[in-house]
Amino acid sequence: MAILAAFFVTLTALLHLGFLVLEMFFWTKPFGRKTFRMSAEQAAATKVLAANQGLYNGFLAAGLVWSLLHPDPAIACQLKLFFLVCVIVAAIYGAWSVKPRILLVQGGPAMIALVLTLLAF
Repeated sequence: MAILAAFFVTLTALLHLGFLVLEMFFWTKPFGRKTFRMSAEQAAATKVLAANQGLYNGFLAAGLVWSLLHPDPAIACQLKLFFLVCVIVAAIYGAWSVKPRILLVQGGPAMIALVLTLLAF
C-alpha cells in the first residue's frame, strides 16, 4: 500500500511540476495557448497571473517531493497529508471558479494519493 501511495504522491508532484512549466514558460507559446484554449491576446494579458499560479504549483510539487524524501516516516506522512490536502483544495477551487475538469485532472491523483496514504499509515 505504501508503494502505491508513494507512486500517486509522485504522480501528483510531477503533474504540478508540469503545471509550473506550462504556466511559467509555455503560457504564451503555441503549446500553452492550445492547452488552455487561449488566443495570443488572452495569453499575453494573463501571462503574469499564470506565472504566479505556476510558481504556487511548483511549491506544491516541492512539498510533495519533500514528503517523499523526508527520513522520518511520521513527519513524511504529515507532509504528504498537508500538501495533498492543499492540492485537493486548489483543485476544488479551480473546478468551481474555472472549469469542473480541473477537479479530475489536478485533484484526482491527489485524492487517490491521500486515500492510499491514509490506508498505509
